[in-house]
Amino acid sequence: MYSYSQSMNIIGINYFYHDSTACIVVDGKLVTAIEEERLTRQKHTDEFPVQAIERCMKIAGLEDKDIDAVAVSIKPSMHWQKKAAYALGIGKGIKPFLGHEVGTSRYRQDQFWSWYLSCWPRGSKQPPIHWVSHHLAHIAGSFYVSPYEEAALLSIDGSGEWATSFVGYGKGTQVEQYNESYFPNSFGSFYEAATEFCGFRPNYDEGKTMGLAPFGDPEVFKDKVSEIISIGEDGSITVDTSMFNFQYWRRPYCNRKFYETFGAPRRHGEEFQKHHEDVAAAFQHVLEESALKICRDLKKKTGAKHLVIAGGVSLNSVMNGRIVRESGFEDLYVMPAAGDNGTAIGAAFYVWNGIHGKERSFVHMNPYVGTSYTDEEYQAIIKECKLNAEYHEHIEEVTAGLLAEGHIVGWYQGAMEIGPRALGNRSILADPSKPDMKDKINADVKHREAYRPFAPSVPVEHAKDYFDIEVEAPFMLKVCDVFPDKRDCVPAITHVDGSARVQTVREETNPRYHKLMMELGKITGVPVVLNTSFNVMGEPIVESPMDAIRCFFSTGLDKLVIGNYLIGK
Repeated sequence: MYSYSQSMNIIGINYFYHDSTACIVVDGKLVTAIEEERLTRQKHTDEFPVQAIERCMKIAGLEDKDIDAVAVSIKPSMHWQKKAAYALGIGKGIKPFLGHEVGTSRYRQDQFWSWYLSCWPRGSKQPPIHWVSHHLAHIAGSFYVSPYEEAALLSIDGSGEWATSFVGYGKGTQVEQYNESYFPNSFGSFYEAATEFCGFRPNYDEGKTMGLAPFGDPEVFKDKVSEIISIGEDGSITVDTSMFNFQYWRRPYCNRKFYETFGAPRRHGEEFQKHHEDVAAAFQHVLEESALKICRDLKKKTGAKHLVIAGGVSLNSVMNGRIVRESGFEDLYVMPAAGDNGTAIGAAFYVWNGIHGKERSFVHMNPYVGTSYTDEEYQAIIKECKLNAEYHEHIEEVTAGLLAEGHIVGWYQGAMEIGPRALGNRSILADPSKPDMKDKINADVKHREAYRPFAPSVPVEHAKDYFDIEVEAPFMLKVCDVFPDKRDCVPAITHVDGSARVQTVREETNPRYHKLMMELGKITGVPVVLNTSFNVMGEPIVESPMDAIRCFFSTGLDKLVIGNYLIGK
């Protein structure tokens, strides 16, 4: 626990959109950030993050009186004229507009003010509230915590206050916007429609669509999909909505014209047909090409060496991999919580660096900013659950031996990661050299679709031995190729197209996880682990040791490692 009562303490909150999150920034340093879903166990929750705020305050050692500012990643009054004019213009959109925009807005605002006034009643010393626009929280906040002094900036998502993108440039603490697009001209909504067509949940399962795409042939529908979306020279996005319903806030997102063009949609649970795979491939390809055009134009306009990208679409790691290789930028930075969860962090840093003009002093390269537990707490939970646990001083060596023997291990260590990817502290691990491991984990542990790939983690010093990547990928958000002569070495993490969503790990960032991989390499000759999130499909990543124990005993996991304790069944 820390004590920062004499410093400038900022609470950052995302509560208006999905993935509600809270964080604490103290004198320009991120102390902690926690997603509400991890505590409520409701994945992608959009409820006000009461528990996350309480936990962040506890970790930071702060009380309500210590808070100097509240940063919120929404500016509710922004673009209301554009919204209302759009609703009137489309005619049949008034009723859903009132429900989606007006009703939701009022409900969310009531939640916020109920919390705020419970902490700081009228008449008390109330900290100022800074309403930071959604895309500014996305991209300015990401830029301020990036390792770059200057960078081209791109934020793309479904929509936030009606805007769907931010194209600009940042240097120091200054951020300049070149262009923004507005709903329904949205990369996010465009891809969500394809996600729904493939039988998945839109604005939730886009990663499944990305994973399905390599099974299809993009050439089958590429020309037709290319006609739907176009990119202007200024980076503006235009979507032909004649095939969709999302612009009316209605489901299904796709209409009859879409089905006449691409075929019948897949119902959830049905087998994939070839045209479903081909649609996923075409939409993925067109998304990549469209994003690449914006990035190449940004490179020419700014002359910057680096790119910062944010927003929900920036979680498309296949797209990011192509941007790294083909856009002309030397590298790109995507924060580990690049979706709406990260806007809590972005809003807080925008207040510190943008509004207060403080010099940048923090780089967000360590994702382990969530809750952690002590050995004493581990011991108490093990005793409470009457578990037979063995303590091992060198748990990395023991776990490496178990992985080499073919065991699937739940790995629970240190502080929790922020963001949708398990990055070595709340992970399920296996030996990727075993060909049947992918199918085994999908069926017996994760209980998810058999086609879905798993990601590798690798010590940064060994990354180029196996993966065709010239940059680091600490947050598992850049897809690259596995070298052809190494694919037989790591079949369980090599996707059908020969790619992998790699995570590179530095010893100084996560020494225990790094050592585990090095120990596995001593045994098998391959210092790479299969790493997937410690959860089952439909549930958030485990937060507490008790969550880990429940998941362990309800799945096909073979062993559980909590800290230095090894638990079997």
